[in-house]
Amino acid sequence: MMRLTFRWQSSVFRRLMLVAGVVFLSTVQAVCQPDTTVFPAQAFYELIRLNHPIVKQAGLFGEEAEQVLMQARGAFDPKLSTYYDRKEFARTLYYDHWQNKLSVPLWVSGIDLNVSYDRNNGKYINPQETTPPSGLAGVGLAMPIGQAMLIDARRNAVRQARLLINLAEADRVKQVNKTLFDAAKTYWEWFLAHRQRQLLVEGYDLADRRFRALRQRALLGDAAMIDTTEALITVQDRLVQRQQAELDEQNARLRVNTFLWNAEGQPVELPVTAIPQEPSLATPDENLLQALLDQAAQRHPELLKLDIKNQQLTIEERFRRAMIQPQIQLNAMLLSETPRIDVPYNWSSYYALRPQNYKVGLDFVFPLFLRKERGKLREVQVKNQQVVLERQQTGRDITNTVQSAYNQLQTLQQQIIVQQQVIANQQRLMEAEQQKFEIGESSLFLVNSRETKQIDLRVKGEELKTKYQKAIAELYFVAGTTQ
Repeated sequence: MMRLTFRWQSSVFRRLMLVAGVVFLSTVQAVCQPDTTVFPAQAFYELIRLNHPIVKQAGLFGEEAEQVLMQARGAFDPKLSTYYDRKEFARTLYYDHWQNKLSVPLWVSGIDLNVSYDRNNGKYINPQETTPPSGLAGVGLAMPIGQAMLIDARRNAVRQARLLINLAEADRVKQVNKTLFDAAKTYWEWFLAHRQRQLLVEGYDLADRRFRALRQRALLGDAAMIDTTEALITVQDRLVQRQQAELDEQNARLRVNTFLWNAEGQPVELPVTAIPQEPSLATPDENLLQALLDQAAQRHPELLKLDIKNQQLTIEERFRRAMIQPQIQLNAMLLSETPRIDVPYNWSSYYALRPQNYKVGLDFVFPLFLRKERGKLREVQVKNQQVVLERQQTGRDITNTVQSAYNQLQTLQQQIIVQQQVIANQQRLMEAEQQKFEIGESSLFLVNSRETKQIDLRVKGEELKTKYQKAIAELYFVAGTTQ
């Protein structure tokens, strides 16, 4: 061994390797750590809640539903209609028709309040259309009997639209929760990339210092020159790993930037000095699981949406049952000669608003087989049954998913504790191996192996911390809420 060492030191190849190592290290710039500012995860989430376009878009769901409700209420808007038609030929007035009607829909029993004013005159008008010279006024009701008395298409649409507001709120919560969950995963992936880069930079610096020390010892003849080659290979390998880690951290920062917007809707970027916070490894409260299960059962967006769909179909079923009944429409109106402006109204007049001056009509429609109505009713009933069954299965799936996420969280916490113990033990082995190497009882290969294993274990420890934070975010997400 001594002869081999001597021949290695005396060779030309030894000198070339030393020069190559010095040139290689001279090309590596020292990384100066600037002053850093911790960007807390909670501040990140608050910025997303305030400014993220997807969150703002979700906030518009409710406004959209309110506009749908306004459209449905439009069916109860009063309607004023007027019709005018006149014909005059060869100095003869054939007819002069002027008909006006104000219809005011009422919510109760689907009744319409109607007020009319007609004025018809001319030589060739239909006698039944003849009115007094001042016109004929009327006030009355259009009342459904049977089919549309309890519910009709107008009231059905309004009730359905009211439920849409609650449905929109459930969609909003679901969209916001999904965005924050994605943001949480991205944030902690950034943390992992940041810590991996720090650990690999630390490992590279250790390998670099060891190489420089061995080079000095080799030049003095106190160490084997082959050890400098092995040390240089370790430096080069860790440099490649460090460069990849730096790239991964840059890309992770870019993914975090995609969630950052200002109040004006402009994208913003993290400051160069921003770094992620250290994760909290606090033990979950024992009552957390039950609280989240209760939250999921009562307020989970998916369950709320199914409950609302069930309510909508229940209303639709009531409407379809009403459609099976006969359609009877009663129209009744009291008539009166239109008073003149300059003459007081004479209530005792034969043409005044009296019970014997009226117009009444009755419409009756009833399909004999009711196949369309019965088919639509059964279709709604089947859909409602499907929603009820889906609600049962979805509730069970959510409960199991929450339980599974909580179990994962507990397991990860135990793994982190074990991993920290493994890292501490590996640290002792590495320090012992380093001491043995310094007194000549070990090799550089073993020292590098111990050190590489230590770096890998520390990286795995950071991965477990990242998984733990992701598991917390997932636990709240599957429960239908956020932290």
